[in-house]
Amino acid sequence: MTTLVWFRNDLRVADNPALFDACLEADEDVIAVYLVAAEQHRKHGEGDRRLGFLRQNLESLSASLAELHIPLWVASAPRFANATDALLAIARSTGARALYFNAEYPLNEARRDQSVQRACAASGLACHVRHGDVILPPGAVLKDDDEPYRVFTPFKRRWHQRCSRPERMPLPVPAPRSAPPDVSVPAPEPLDDLPQMPEDPDWSAGEAAARQRLDGFLEARILRYESDRDYPGRPGTSRLSPYLAMGVLSVREAFHQAEQTGDAAASWLNELIWREFYRHIVSLYPHVSRGDSFRRELDSLPWRHDPEGLAAWKAGQTGYPLVDAGMRELAETGFMHNRVRMITAMFLTKHLLVHWREGEWHFMQHLRDGDFASNNGGWQWSASTGTDAAPYFRVFNPESQAKKFDKNNDYIRRYVPELGTHSYPAPIVEHSSARQRALAFFKADTRGRGKK
Repeated sequence: MTTLVWFRNDLRVADNPALFDACLEADEDVIAVYLVAAEQHRKHGEGDRRLGFLRQNLESLSASLAELHIPLWVASAPRFANATDALLAIARSTGARALYFNAEYPLNEARRDQSVQRACAASGLACHVRHGDVILPPGAVLKDDDEPYRVFTPFKRRWHQRCSRPERMPLPVPAPRSAPPDVSVPAPEPLDDLPQMPEDPDWSAGEAAARQRLDGFLEARILRYESDRDYPGRPGTSRLSPYLAMGVLSVREAFHQAEQTGDAAASWLNELIWREFYRHIVSLYPHVSRGDSFRRELDSLPWRHDPEGLAAWKAGQTGYPLVDAGMRELAETGFMHNRVRMITAMFLTKHLLVHWREGEWHFMQHLRDGDFASNNGGWQWSASTGTDAAPYFRVFNPESQAKKFDKNNDYIRRYVPELGTHSYPAPIVEHSSARQRALAFFKADTRGRGKK
């Protein structure tokens, strides 16, 4: 019996529960499938850097699967609504009787998967869903009254309790073995629906590159992560987020390997639990996938229409060097240091009072590590509209942040070389007056007053 494994944001062979179980349980051939949803990617705001990196990682995945004698069948399904017909057509062509895939949690993805499951049941195709993008699946970490958590710290405590015993902590599974298939699979022409970007030596594609980066981080930099993580001029972070976002690296594997390094890993492991938290939020509070504020009572906030300020922010021309450096790093590299992400996001939402959705969309269009759950969670935190959000009265001062975290301008001068010359613009808004305006803005909405 031929078995299909539908790959999505899990482009790896190691610790891939759907692939492992499919190979373990299949009677005959295993065929991997990837559906290129080019229109849907663009509708979700994904830009060329992310989609080009996706293409490169698909090519790497195809080679890795070939070593296991598993062919990769790539088909075009421009929108999620096309996925059901595409999968059923492949099943008919190959005589497949079972389909395996790992769950995805945003609303559109979840609805697509539910449609596929219903169609499989109606057509006699056995459908098996696994969880390969989280350590604990959404719904596994709940309050005593079985309600989802809305705040990170108690979620983290319960998460650790849930994983405190070895038998409860899901372990990574190895790469599978498979016999050579007898099925002929078409060449993957539909990859042409994805942009072909030049190879970037800073971001090599593939599982081997992701593992190498993880190993390098765990060997040395994780020991300094707690002290260096907030300083964008230092090589203090893991820079693993693009691989985690695309599932080229397993979060379970990253967590388990980091745990072996001891107490020094605690701060970085905390970031992985934040990632888990945002995935639980997206799954259990689907209104955030519709563009709503997590705190729905704040959807009525009268955000400003400021096209000039938004354009200056996007171009890195705000007159605040740390903000501008971050926005230019994003434009030039498709990446931004996490501390700077918070500063740039808070500048847009608090100094300019521009809706967080504008920033969320802009980040998704440029980030190589664009990930809906983490991106949405981070933006709503900065805008004080989300779960566990920064209090509305917290407004980062970009100048004091620069003095604290880039006092020698190492990071700033890398991206703002004209600093100190007449060509660098004056600040587009003055910090203290912008802060007072932001406080008045949030206080005016009585329903959000004083809430966190």
